[in-house]
Amino acid sequence: MTGELAAERPASDDEPRRELSLPRVVLAILLVVGVVAGSVYAFDRTMSAANAGPVDTTWFAPYVDTTLTPATQFQDTSANPSKQAVLGFVVADPKSPCTPSWGAAYSLDGAARSLGLDRRMAQYRAQGGEPLVSFGGAAHSELAHVCTDVAKLTAAYESVVTRYRQTTVDVDVEGANLSDAAAAQRRASALAAVQRTATADGRPFSVWLTLPATTSGLQSDALGVVTAMLDAGVRLAGVNVMTMNFGTPIDDMAGAVHSSLTSTHDQLRRVYAKYGVADSSAGTWSRLGATVMIGQNDTDGEIFTIADAAPLIADATSWGLGRVSIWSLNRDEQCGGSYAVIGVHSDVCSGTAQTSLEFTRTFAALDGSATAVEDVTPAVAASPTVVPDDPSTSPFPLWQPNRPYETGYKVVRGGNVYQAKWYSQGQDPAAQSSDPSQSPWQLIGPVLPGESPAPLPTVAPGTYPSWSSTRTYRTGDRVLYHRLPYEARWYNVGTSPGAQDADPASSPWKPLFDVAGEPTPSE
Repeated sequence: MTGELAAERPASDDEPRRELSLPRVVLAILLVVGVVAGSVYAFDRTMSAANAGPVDTTWFAPYVDTTLTPATQFQDTSANPSKQAVLGFVVADPKSPCTPSWGAAYSLDGAARSLGLDRRMAQYRAQGGEPLVSFGGAAHSELAHVCTDVAKLTAAYESVVTRYRQTTVDVDVEGANLSDAAAAQRRASALAAVQRTATADGRPFSVWLTLPATTSGLQSDALGVVTAMLDAGVRLAGVNVMTMNFGTPIDDMAGAVHSSLTSTHDQLRRVYAKYGVADSSAGTWSRLGATVMIGQNDTDGEIFTIADAAPLIADATSWGLGRVSIWSLNRDEQCGGSYAVIGVHSDVCSGTAQTSLEFTRTFAALDGSATAVEDVTPAVAASPTVVPDDPSTSPFPLWQPNRPYETGYKVVRGGNVYQAKWYSQGQDPAAQSSDPSQSPWQLIGPVLPGESPAPLPTVAPGTYPSWSSTRTYRTGDRVLYHRLPYEARWYNVGTSPGAQDADPASSPWKPLFDVAGEPTPSE
């Protein structure tokens, strides 16, 4: 298969063996030293010429479709065994073109509330991972495409970089965003400004461009996006090409990926040399990445299988490729359960035969780092000891051992937020288990500094009569208890609505308000 490393042919026992004389040995050693010295010299030249130092080991990061339901728990090492993940996509808010949003569906604050995104990113970092934000994508408008004010565009990028503590970002430009030359100039100017600010503040900040490619490399509009960045002075960490969706049935996907990368390398080597980014083949490879669409691509007849992963890993290792990614972690499952259903177009399974997370685990052999990862203590300690919880700083109710919890309920326990995977009662979320899949609780992440309980939706006095311990209540009667509205589910006397939270199933009172942490229909 194209891209596979040829195996060395073992020497036959019948072949004559040459005797090595001392002069030949000395000459061989001198040649090896010369080659190594030359390689080191070339590498040093590449490093000194570079605008941003290349990584010296290929790094792998799966993309995560962050707003897709059901949510992929990228912060959980059992669901994501990679050292970094690329979270997509930050795009323009449909109602406010210079305002960043997640998938045109959530504001940054909304993603924190509804998706627990800030918390999950903190948890991922606490376990040694690094979440990278991706701007753009295919489905919505990238910020630069619709935000025509460069100052506002710069502020939009900066707000995301600052909030999520980004030292490396991914900018995915495709579709209508790709052919917009004016947007390319705005994007480059804004990101150059963000990078200058980071440099002035002593913060690292790298930019990876992600662009579509054919088996013959980048097309002119994609090259235009690259040169616009370099013209503006952006220190590009590299160009990541989408080696997927080539538009025609392909029997040899590994070979198609190989051809796409070699062609792109030749194009970028000329561009990089012109701008002084890299003056060698090795320097160019280190600033080139590949993203494959695992399993069934959007084009029928294009299926990237597990067998196709090995040649790409071999190429990445041989060339010193900067990065490899997959689309997507959400899809790294077999369609059809025990029996693979091949060729399915799906957001949540691959359409090829595989085991769970097999692509991610296979590519995780490329163990480089996209950026420096902080050495921090994991959010959940190895021992079952938990820290005391303070209801005044907890964004969700504290876990109670006697209360039943239905699927989707969020609680705080031991300084962390957990979400119920299925109905349970009395099973401590913080209890350690050798098999996390057996726990009814999913760890979402730590309680963040500055958090507080969501205010309860009280109503004005007089909306309903105040609850009385001596009055008889029948089904449908409504009362106020501490300015909170309740409705009687059945006949009762003297049973306080306040007891409802401890055991809602046996309480005669139904609250007419939502409590933070209670599951919503989308969960």
